[in-house]
Amino acid sequence: MKKILSILLVAFLCTALLGGCKKSKAELSLNVFAAASLTEALTEIAQLYKKTAPNVTLYFNFDSSGTLQTQIENGADADVFLSAGQRQMNALSGSFIDDATRKNLLINKVVLIVPENSTKGISSFQDVLTAKVSLVALGNASVPVGQYSEEIFKFLNGWEIVSAKASLGSNVKEVLSQVESASVDCGVVYSTDAATARDIRVAANAPEGSHQPVVYPAAVLKSSANPQAAQVFLDFLSSPEATAVFARIGFEVVK
Repeated sequence: MKKILSILLVAFLCTALLGGCKKSKAELSLNVFAAASLTEALTEIAQLYKKTAPNVTLYFNFDSSGTLQTQIENGADADVFLSAGQRQMNALSGSFIDDATRKNLLINKVVLIVPENSTKGISSFQDVLTAKVSLVALGNASVPVGQYSEEIFKFLNGWEIVSAKASLGSNVKEVLSQVESASVDCGVVYSTDAATARDIRVAANAPEGSHQPVVYPAAVLKSSANPQAAQVFLDFLSSPEATAVFARIGFEVVK
């Protein structure tokens, strides 16, 4: 009887160990490098994806697309890149991203925001060129929202005026934070950032035709250790569950 129990115990332990090995082998992680303006949406989507792919752990690196581009070029361990601008994705095309996986995912808008209790009377982008504004928060030159901002104020023939009174942020969340704290008179962000922020209000939308369309491309990295899993996650971002989250926050989903 003892011999039989010993055999059964050994068999049970072997089965458990093999099962554990199989489970461990099936588990994997993905490093997703994403524009800071996607923080709220992707954090929520990650919870939905966990139900679809419980064996996949997502690690997010949120920052300006320019910073993420530089990190990838310097060998950062990334599986998927989601940019807030085409310029950064174009720079990685060929050498770093799998161009066959690249697709345009989302569209956003650029808005001018002011502190909620502002009494400056700022109601348009043109007002930033006037004495109503002493300090305006903008993304720096490597940040897509900063690049769109420069396009807008050049369109209004006032970039030299605005750049002289700009407080620069290294990503759109830093720009937003400056306006939320009322340390500046106004700032330029995406409409989705304004929608999820507190203590601010939207003063104006960017003038029609004043900047390049704000399109978010996404792609799998050539260096990905798990390219198939990365592609599955990228595909999930176009699923009804994910697009519902993007739409609720204010993104337009590319069809």
